[in-house]
Amino acid sequence: MKKTCIVTGGSSGIGLSIVELFIRKNYQVFNLDLQPSNTGTFIKCDVTDFRQVKNIVSSIVKESNIDVLVSNAGIHFSGNIENTSESDFDKVFNINVKGAYAAIRAVLPNMKANNNGAIILMASDQALIAKQNSFAYNMSKAALASMAKTTALDYASFNIRANAVCPGTIETPLYHQAINSYCQRSGADKSQVHAEEAALQPLGRLGQPEEVAELVYFLASDKAKFITGSLQVIDGGYTTQ
Repeated sequence: MKKTCIVTGGSSGIGLSIVELFIRKNYQVFNLDLQPSNTGTFIKCDVTDFRQVKNIVSSIVKESNIDVLVSNAGIHFSGNIENTSESDFDKVFNINVKGAYAAIRAVLPNMKANNNGAIILMASDQALIAKQNSFAYNMSKAALASMAKTTALDYASFNIRANAVCPGTIETPLYHQAINSYCQRSGADKSQVHAEEAALQPLGRLGQPEEVAELVYFLASDKAKFITGSLQVIDGGYTTQ
């Protein structure tokens, strides 16, 4: 019988790579996203709507138990505190933090009943360090790291593990969107900015979504059954500098 994995934000970038890998590993994968996808079982979902998330998870549970949750849905926003409006702040936290809260709350009853589960939150290297012009985004990712730790402690007795993956600069549509936005504001050349970003990494390149997906799969597997409450960095050495 196939195991079941729910991925939020699985239609592009890191999320899509996660969906594809878990499918190759013979999981039944449900992708909860607003952006349609032909990969996995796509269910249109606004993760900021707790009731909607809860209802979708309840319908999935009628068919199968949930073995893995990958809370990946998120947005990027550039700006210091003065350049972050109240609506910008609310949007970042509603998607990045409240979305994870909703997904975890929704899957916990089933995981507790089965005394088993793996929860992986998609944080960032910014859960560990600060970056300029990243006030709201940085804070949201630190919140996800905290969420992984507290969830790990609160549900260890149910054999539910929670960990956060902390990617550095990964070449995704979200990355290109951020670079494009910066270049539009500053007039910088995108190819030059891209090369400069790669040069900032000790390994001399950007990470790839597939590499993050492999780490997520490891954390969901029995090979990681003694790992919980951890922040797993995958950043090409950036945060060690």
